[in-house]
Formats: sequence, C-alpha cells, structure tokens
Amino acid sequence: MFESKRIPLALAAAASLALTAACSDGGEGSGEPLESLTIMAPFFSAVPPEEDDPIDEALSELAGLDLSVQWVPNTDYGSKTNTVLAGDDIPDVMVIQGKDQSFVQTAEAGGFWDLTDHLASGDYPNLVTENAQVQEASSVNGKVYGVYRARDVIRTSVILRQDWLDNLGLAAPETTADLAEIARAFTEDDPDGNGQDDTYGLINPAWSGIGNGSPYDAIETWYGAGNLWRDEGGELAPAFTSDEWLQALQYERDLVSGGYVNPDYATMDPATWNEPFLNGKGGIIIDVQSRAVELAKLFKEQDPETYDRYVALVGQLDGPNGTYALPTAGYSGFLAIPRSGVQNEDQLEQVLTALNELNTTEAQNLMNHGIEGDNYSVVDGEAVFDPAKQDFTDQVTGAWAQLGTNLAGYNAYPIQQETEFDQALNQLRLDLQAEDVANAVYNPAAALVSPTYTTSGAQLDTIIADARIQYIAGQIDDAGLQAAIETWRSSGGDQVVEEMNDLYADLN
Repeated sequence: MFESKRIPLALAAAASLALTAACSDGGEGSGEPLESLTIMAPFFSAVPPEEDDPIDEALSELAGLDLSVQWVPNTDYGSKTNTVLAGDDIPDVMVIQGKDQSFVQTAEAGGFWDLTDHLASGDYPNLVTENAQVQEASSVNGKVYGVYRARDVIRTSVILRQDWLDNLGLAAPETTADLAEIARAFTEDDPDGNGQDDTYGLINPAWSGIGNGSPYDAIETWYGAGNLWRDEGGELAPAFTSDEWLQALQYERDLVSGGYVNPDYATMDPATWNEPFLNGKGGIIIDVQSRAVELAKLFKEQDPETYDRYVALVGQLDGPNGTYALPTAGYSGFLAIPRSGVQNEDQLEQVLTALNELNTTEAQNLMNHGIEGDNYSVVDGEAVFDPAKQDFTDQVTGAWAQLGTNLAGYNAYPIQQETEFDQALNQLRLDLQAEDVANAVYNPAAALVSPTYTTSGAQLDTIIADARIQYIAGQIDDAGLQAAIETWRSSGGDQVVEEMNDLYADLN
C-alpha cells in the first residue's frame, strides 16, 4: 500500500510533530490566545478562492477567528500533506484525507490532539456525531484525532433501464434472485424490441481491490458475507473466509457464465461505465445513487421530452441469507489539529469553538451554496442558483465545501430540482438512504490500524481480488480459490488477523 521511500518521510513527520508536542507544556500557559486560524485544505475547482473572498469574510466572522486557508490542488494534496508534516510551518487545522501511514504514525507519536474526550464532552454540539459507528470508524484504534467529514452512509443502489423493464413487463428487483432473472431477461428476451441479440444485463467495469464499494462487494454484502471483516463470536475474521462470500461468488460466476454481464467486465474502463447503459447495450448498474441522477441528466440531453422513462432506482436487495445493506465508511477524511501550532488546552478550545461555529446551518449554506442574494436565492425553502454566477458557485462547492464536516447533520437549503421527475428521483434517494441504513453492515474493524496491513495491505488485497475475478471467470475452481486464500494467509494475512484481533480486544 505504501512505497518504502515514503517511510522515512512519515517517520520524520512523526518525530517532528512529536518533538513539538513534547516541548509544549500540554496546556499550562504555553502560547498566547489565537488571533487567526490557519487551515490547509484541498480544492477541486478550476481555481482556489482568493484570500478574504466573501465566503472567507463571512466564515471568519462566524468562527470568531480570521481564517487563513492554504488551498492545495487535490491532485497534489497527499504529497503536500507529508511534506508539511515533516516541516516546521504546520497549520492549526489540516484536512487529512485518510488514515495513511504518515498520519497514523504522527498521531500516535503525539503530533495531533486526541479529541476523543473533547468531542464526547457535549461542549461542541455541532461536532457531536449522529452516528457513533462512523465516529469509531474514523478513529485510530479507538482514539479520535480529527473531526470527521460526514458523507452519506448509504449510497449503494441498483440502477436499471426502466424502459426495458416496461417493455418486458417486469417489476424492479427486490431480491438477488430477482436481479438474476432480470439480467437474464435483459440478455435473452430482446428488451429493446429491435429483434437483435445485442443486449446484456449487468454492466461491470474492471475493479481492483476489495472492500471499496464495487458491485461485487455489494452482492457479497447482500449475501451476508459481511463488510471486509466479520465479528464471529468476538473474534474478527476476513469476510472472504465465510461461506456466504463463496455463495456470492458462485452467484456472480453464474451471471458471467450465462452471458448476462458485459464480456469485457475484467478490462472495461470505469470512465466509460455509463456508455452501455445510455447506448442500449446493458441495462443494470450497481453503483452509488448519484449515478442514477447523472444518467437521468444525460438522457435529458438526448431526449428532453421523455427522458423520465429510462432510469429506475432501487436500494438494497434481499439475499438468500437475510437483508443486508452495504454502507460507505460514512466519512471522507477529517479535520485534524496539530499540536505544534495549537499548543495548549485554551487554544484547543478556541479551535474547537470555531469549528463548532463553522458547522452551524448558516456556515453550511455559505460553504455549500455561497452568498444568499448573490449567486443563489431561496425559493420555497430551496436554493436556486444564478447561472451568471456559476463560476463562483463552482468555486464555493469545489473548495469551501471541503471544510464542512456536517457530522451533526446537514441542514443547508436543499437544491431546487428542475422538474417533477428530478424532484421525485432526489426524494427517492433520500427515502432509500433512510430505509437501508437500518440494515447497514458496518465494518467492525474500520477503526483498527494493523502495522502489517499498513505496509503490505495492497499486495494482500490484490491476491484476493485477482482470485475473485479468476473464480468468477471460471479460470479457477473452489480448490483454486481456497489456495489463493492460503497464499494470502502465508503472505502476511495471518499476521494481519492476529494484529487486528489484538487491537479489537483492546477496543472492546
């Protein structure tokens, strides 16, 4: 997972911040009150906001501190983070995009504030999570080193060609068995009515790794295999060692052997995922709900009068072993506070108070929409954007939104949809999220950081991911699949299991 050349930098970062932390007195008078708040954050927009732009000024007023944001292009953010952590000019708050080696080593060496008790105190109500399981997942072995940036817990869905369902007189699927039958019908029963044998059911692109939200992961969760790890009587076991995982792979293999999946599923570029659906070649996509919205917009460009007849959306499918939904991690990185700049408890209280204010409804509207009355207006309680100010709106959503955490709930104005169909599709997404979250299968090991996995996880995951594709393709049988799992074990997997269970025992 991590190249060896980055390890010295990670170690240097940990040593640098730990030394700084050790030199402070932990809150007994070191450092004056903060007058400004320096933040490092990524941006996705064409250009970053300028210093003291209208959002900066408004958020600074809310925070009670002058915000000074160092915007870094997202493509460079990972390397910039490591460089900053190893240097002397460290901001007060950093967006940390993931629990990589550099961050974990730095945090455990004392380079970042442990916020566990502070966030649990209730002193900062806008930083109190709605989901304790996501809070734990964002931690490092149970210690919270950042205010996580909340994301939808439920996103996985099944997107189907509604017109094909209508043509064949089929209802949307409710079970994995229904999905298999629809995939067969979309392949064999001429769903587009052109008299040609030129369609298939499921569209799968090439997908590396495991446990990263692939269609395979969704199916395996629906079958009851778990989510990367399973708790079996208080002991952690990899999901791919379960009987349910093998059942799910047999289901996936049957779809492929029946010809109900695109033939190039092992090599198809994910960037072209929409094309077979739009072009009438394939009729089923298992992916995030937002892809349904994206596809509806693309159909609207092709057929603005009747675009509403092409896209159907359903959520979790009942499997043969029960009802399970695949959740996301529930967060996308977090805002962490280095001890080098924020040197005592009084300063930490200032920062947390500022972050609390930056999660009010007013701040959420600023970060996600912009300036009310300028680039957007409010109509019937919904945000309506001014097309003439689109560049500024893109800058807001592509930069300032990266500072939002929303972990106590997202309360900004909903965005007004263009048509009744768009509104209905948006509401359906919300309804499915609320329904499926009750069956979410969280990864019980999400908080845990295994040293062996940190250094060898990518190689270990590849062993299983490759074997999964080979099994689905019929290139190996059950014995070959088990041989691959044994290779995983002997290549460091057993060590990962041991380390994870040691950590799990401490966590519980």
